[in-house]
Amino acid sequence: MAAAKKRPFLGGEDMDGKKVKGDLRGGKPHIAALILARGGSKGIPLKNIKMLAGVPLIGWVLRAAVDSELFGSIWVSTDHEKIEKVARAWGAQVHRRSPEVSRDSSSSLETIQEFVRLNPGVDIICNIQATSPCLHPHHLKQALAKITEEGFESVFSVVRRHHFRWKEVKKGEGSSTLALNLNPNRRLRRQDWDGELCENGSFYITSRDLIEKGILQGGKVAYFEMGAEYSVDIDVDIDWPVAEQRVLRYGYFGKDKPEVVRLLLCNLSGCLTDGQIYVSAEGLEMVSLNTRDSMGICMLQKEGVEVIVISSIDNPIPKVMVEKLSKQIGCEIRHNVEDKLSEVDKLRKERELVWKEVAYMGNDEPDVQCLNLSGLSAVPQDATLVSRNAAKYACHSAAGRGALREFAEHILLLKKKAKSQMEQDRIPRD
Repeated sequence: MAAAKKRPFLGGEDMDGKKVKGDLRGGKPHIAALILARGGSKGIPLKNIKMLAGVPLIGWVLRAAVDSELFGSIWVSTDHEKIEKVARAWGAQVHRRSPEVSRDSSSSLETIQEFVRLNPGVDIICNIQATSPCLHPHHLKQALAKITEEGFESVFSVVRRHHFRWKEVKKGEGSSTLALNLNPNRRLRRQDWDGELCENGSFYITSRDLIEKGILQGGKVAYFEMGAEYSVDIDVDIDWPVAEQRVLRYGYFGKDKPEVVRLLLCNLSGCLTDGQIYVSAEGLEMVSLNTRDSMGICMLQKEGVEVIVISSIDNPIPKVMVEKLSKQIGCEIRHNVEDKLSEVDKLRKERELVWKEVAYMGNDEPDVQCLNLSGLSAVPQDATLVSRNAAKYACHSAAGRGALREFAEHILLLKKKAKSQMEQDRIPRD
């Protein structure tokens, strides 16, 4: 590949909205990561910032891009204010695309060309797809090395498939078919053929010169093969539950090892219960408790996670009812807690835990500090906006409708992931 020309980088805006100037990094080519995130998705409205396993969809690829430490700048190209806010929160600069490249008919190449035209200091563009949440930093490092070290001009990600394909042949009223990649009389076993390389859409890395010529894949071109477990692409709503299970198992959770939670603290009203008190015709007061949530508590306790429920001082649930609930769910309930942060910090210190070993589930403004400090934090689906913004995991289930069970499963899955990672890191002794 020809040596990159030095061009002035116009820059953009940082997380605080301030203008920033590009860095040619000592004459090295400026490599920019670019994630396209249009707001007008037809399949899933605002798909790019919809929560996937507790993280905005676009957050998964932004975290991988930031932690790769490969890029002179990381950008999200969008036409939507909400996507812009999420992008900045996850460490990206924002390119507000023009209406001309924000239409349903606009191609990715047109949008990238606009970005390149407005940022003449960028030499290599890594277009990362927002809908590929199982991307890891090592994928980007290995693929980019093909350009920076091996001289390729474009690289794109693929997955190997072993699918037999047929072509539909229409004739008059009927139709027939022709084999495309097999001989039906001699069908090969999976292990007897190499399969085919299919684009998985995770990323496309291309030189500036090719983009300016209207070429996304060309010149001296190479592919980067990703495993099938990492090749997740979300197009429609039906893909979402499958992607959530895949990302929890194969997604990238950051540089640190997954937190091993030893203590979970949870609000009584608004988390464990739906926050309502029911009164019978005879005047008896009742609250609703979901058996899935009580089972979630039991699951955590079996895995060595202590669970304590917190009832604030302004909670209208009578003390006698709180005591009955404590026996029902099989864990301690701290009643009439005036200052949640002080109480949580006290419990943490008594058990000699660091904040990373504490999980917290809240639902309103008084919980924000605890949600921010805890290693893992969550809110029910119907929590207030201020608490949702502070939490690291947003549940699909509402308060009193299985939210605690959902968070418990998330904690245990990360615990299992951490255990597996520790086993992999363990050095065998002679």
